[in-house]
Order: sequence, then C-alpha cells, then structure tokens
Amino acid sequence: MESSSPWKRFKEKVKVIGPGAIIAASFIGPGTVSTATEAGASFGYSLIWAIVFSVITTMFLQEMASRLGIVTGSGLGEAIRGQFERPVFKFGAVILIGFSVGMGCAAYMAGDLTGGALGVSLLTGIPQNYIAPVIGVVILILGLTGTYKRFEKILIGLVIVMSITFITTMLIVQPNLSEVFKGAFVPAIPDGSIVVIVALIGTTVVPYNLFMHASSAHERWKNPADIKKARMDILITIGVGGLITAAVIITAGTVVRGSDAAGIEALALALEPTLGEWASGFISIGMLAAGLSSAMASPLGAAYTIGGLTKWGTGFDNWKFKLIFSIIIGIGIVTSAIGFEPMQLILTAQALNGLILPIVAIFLLIVVNNKNAMGKYVNTAKLNIIGGIIVLIVGGLGIYSLVDAVSAFVNMV
Repeated sequence: MESSSPWKRFKEKVKVIGPGAIIAASFIGPGTVSTATEAGASFGYSLIWAIVFSVITTMFLQEMASRLGIVTGSGLGEAIRGQFERPVFKFGAVILIGFSVGMGCAAYMAGDLTGGALGVSLLTGIPQNYIAPVIGVVILILGLTGTYKRFEKILIGLVIVMSITFITTMLIVQPNLSEVFKGAFVPAIPDGSIVVIVALIGTTVVPYNLFMHASSAHERWKNPADIKKARMDILITIGVGGLITAAVIITAGTVVRGSDAAGIEALALALEPTLGEWASGFISIGMLAAGLSSAMASPLGAAYTIGGLTKWGTGFDNWKFKLIFSIIIGIGIVTSAIGFEPMQLILTAQALNGLILPIVAIFLLIVVNNKNAMGKYVNTAKLNIIGGIIVLIVGGLGIYSLVDAVSAFVNMV
C-alpha cells in the first residue's frame, strides 16, 4: 500500500485537470507558435521572461475568474451585468465587451484554421485552403453534437500532444541552459523587440478566457471547497501551457537564431539535421494540435462571453449558445476556404482586445470584491494589489497595441 501511495497522489492531482486545460489550449494557437518562433529566431532566449510574466499574470486572473464561477455558480458575464443598476451602464458594458470579444474571435478564426491546416499541408502538400474548411466543419459538428465534458477531454488531449511534440523537440536540440535561465529571469528588451514582447503577452493573456474559465469552472465544480482543486488545475495547466510556448522560443533560438527565414517551415527545415525525417512530422503535429485547440476554444470563448453578458445561457444544451458558436466557426470556415486574409479586421480586433483586457480585468476585480456575491471568498488585500498592478501593465500594453494597430492600418491604406 505504501509503494502505491505516490501513484495515488499523482492520479488525484491529474484528476483536477479540466477548465485550466481549456485556457491553455486556447492561448497556444498558431499565432502563439508563430510569434514564439519569431521571438527565438530574432532574439534568441532573451524574451523568455515575457512568457514567464504572461503565465504568472494569467494564473492570477484565471484564479479570480474560476473562484467567481465556483462560488457564485454563474459566469463573469452574468456577474458584470449584475454590477450595474442603470440600464445605460449595463447595456453599455454588454455591447462594448460583447462586440470586442466577438469580433476578435471571428477575426482570428481563419488564422486558427489555416494554422492548423499548415500542419497537414507540410506533410501532404495539400493546399491549406482545402484543409482548413474541413477542420472547421469537424469542429462545428463537435460543437453542435458535443458536451462540455467532451470538449474538455479533447482539449486536454491536444495540450498533451503539444507538450510531447514541442517540449521533446526542445530537449533534443540541447539548448544552453544557463542562457535559457538568464532569458527567463533577467528581463531584457533588445532593439526592435517591443512589438514581439507585446505580441507574446497578448497571445497569452486573453480577455475571453476569463469568461470561459468562470463558466467552465462552475460546470466542473459546484462547491467552494473545490477552489483548491481549481487552483491546482490552473498551476498545472497554465504552467504547462507557458512551458510549451517557451519551448518553441528555445527551439527556435537554438536552431534558427539569426536566420532570415524564421517561419514554421524554416524551423522544421532547421531541425532536420537533429531529428532527420521526424522533423517535419514533429512540427506538423504540433501545428495541427495548436490550430485545432485554438480553433475550438475561440468560438467557445465567444459563446461563453456573449451568452453570459446577454443572459442567453452558457451551456451546450442551450441553442443560443450553439448559435453563437456556429456563427464564429462559420466565419472561419468561409474565410479560410476562400483564402481571405482579413488583415484590417484582425488589426482592429487586436486593438480592441488589447484595450478590452484591462477593462475586463477591472470588472473582474470589482466582482470578486463583492461580498454579497462572494462572501468570505472575496479577494484579499494582497490579491487586489497584484490585480491593480496587472491592470496598469495590461492597460499600458493595450494603449501600445492600439497605437501600433492604427499605425499599421494607416500604412496599409
């Protein structure tokens, strides 16, 4: 019995994994992999600290969201509506947040599907705009016929696949560990890196994930005594998610640093001397898993956010919830099929999401300090201080994202 106790403890810890894995699957998409590859290729290991910061920030915000869902039995959208008595403020918040999140999810869908299709295209040579709609239709069918538990299991599986492929690849290339730890814990901002830093943080700390986590947490756990399980879930899954992103930076920083061609295809090519014929396979599987996970999570996040804000409902048994899911994934299917790259829309969505994150974070801080709703589970003073610092930082990043998006839009015109 004693020899089996460590294994039993391990299994108990694994059992808590659930809603946090959905969040990790959400932020590890093709955009994250591409940005991490660019970060490693251009700046080596020096920007790993941005992922460390992003992961810590995400853990704090997601803990508040999950605690809110477990204690109140409702989502963040419902909680935000309940904070306002005057209709003008209530509906103003609903329209602002719902529009921004919905537009952002729709704008990124084509990229998620196309990114996932790239993984298959690298191996088969089939054009991405043929594969992407098929992936989208599969996800649509899963959404219309599935349940929360099925989605949770699939996304946990995809996180495991990404962990195996990207982390194994990192270990095989044998990076310089002293430089890796320096990059992780000694912040540096090399010339020309600020845009990449903002992108790394922006792809990890995502507004709609807060809505999705609050709703999925109260679907998984019904008793405030389960908050400890939710925290363990967050530590494990968000930590693994950050490790996956860091692994891509480290791999790229090891094998393609300084290369003019720094895309996913270049990374696969550079790995061939080390991995041989397995190089393309590893990268392809990782990209397909990243595309699938993000493409499943984006419409799910939009449905949870808009469904909660409008009181339409946030369950898989609700037809309005499924309608929102279907509209978002449908946009991705159409745009990926015709090869449309909605750059202006994506730039606008990036700016809106960058600005909406501090607003959502402020609302989250307000509702988790509401004693009528949270009782003894309100934020501590320490958490409020940390939350305030996070709001200031993401607010600054949001303003920078807006300026950057406007500049890019002007240059395109």
